Amino acid sequence: MPDEFFGHQPTSTAELPDPAPLIENLTRCVIEILAGARDLEQISRWVTDDVYRHLLKRVVLSTRARQATGRPATRPVFTIGSTTQCSPRDGAVEAVVIVHGRARTRAVALRLEGLDQRWRATAINVL
Repeated sequence: MPDEFFGHQPTSTAELPDPAPLIENLTRCVIEILAGARDLEQISRWVTDDVYRHLLKRVVLSTRARQATGRPATRPVFTIGSTTQCSPRDGAVEAVVIVHGRARTRAVALRLEGLDQRWRATAINVL
């Protein structure tokens, strides 16, 4: 019963801003975080605790891989390609963003949900 009043409160899509800028900005940030050029804490306001923990594990693995090969953390050079988004239900948006880097092209899949009067990422996966 307490979660009903004190947990995250769902928010309707109509009460939220256009999610497109957040989708693009989160994508940029996540790519930079995994490259070691940005601190994970910078996006903590926009992601759920589960997503934060998931990204933290990825950051640790990426940092270890860079240290093992002796590569320094550098700001990645990439461009945002196409973005596809859909709304499976009110208050939720799912998107896939194509990211073109020098060596490869990746896809970033995100799910945003309206929680507490703002969009929050409830899932982020870099493929």
